[in-house]
Amino acid sequence: MNGSLIDMPPLDLAGRGARRAAIRRRAGLGILALVAAFSLFGPALIGIDPARQTLADTLLPPGAAHWLGTDVLGRSVLARLAHAARLSLGLALLAALTAAIPGVLLGVAASWRGGRIERALVMLADAVLSVPGLLLVLLFAALAPGRHWALYIGLSLSLWVEYFRVCRAASRQVLAGDAVQASRLLGFGTGYVLRRHLLPALAPVLGTLLAFSAAQAVLALAALGFIGVGLQPPTPELGLMMTEFLPHYEEAPWLIAAPVALLMAVVLGMMLVAGDGETT
Repeated sequence: MNGSLIDMPPLDLAGRGARRAAIRRRAGLGILALVAAFSLFGPALIGIDPARQTLADTLLPPGAAHWLGTDVLGRSVLARLAHAARLSLGLALLAALTAAIPGVLLGVAASWRGGRIERALVMLADAVLSVPGLLLVLLFAALAPGRHWALYIGLSLSLWVEYFRVCRAASRQVLAGDAVQASRLLGFGTGYVLRRHLLPALAPVLGTLLAFSAAQAVLALAALGFIGVGLQPPTPELGLMMTEFLPHYEEAPWLIAAPVALLMAVVLGMMLVAGDGETT
């Protein structure tokens, strides 16, 4: 009896963890695929102008004509939600990808060159980090209230630092490895080292960072819209919709539930895709 228990193979904890991580990522990708499909095809399929007002249809409950009801101005909540999802996802992904380019390039350059160049880049990153990211976006939003480009620039400038820090740390380990040293001794150039060693090592980390930074951008857009310093009416935006629906919570609670549920779905999907791996 005791011998059979001792002879039992140990549980494959690493394998179980990898399977759970794969299931979480597939679930996150499924959620994001549904939200992306809703934002891409929803406006065309719904076919209703999100800015069209019908005061006779004020605060209608969900029904056949309007699946999520109407707001206080008689506008279709479903149509506005689809356009808000497209705006938030598109602007957040664009800002995250824009921030990734200089962040990755500067992080690799800092670890590759070292010395004064690395110290100068680290000081620049520390200077940006000294200003809270949301405050930096708020400063640009104040310069051009309601402008998409102001939010885009502010988000990009606040997000690139994380790419720089992570890529600098990860690149330093790869460049100090035996494989890179052997490639240099054999006479391979910078392009070969980047293509065969650095980029494959950075790809998983960058995927995680992209999901995290996009989620941060979506939340930042919603927060700025909620406090009234982001995009301005009548633009359909998740945070702005929450502000518009909150005064009517008691008489029409389904209104505020729609943007809140969509925001939760977007952030949950991105967090599941990112996983719980270390990013620093």
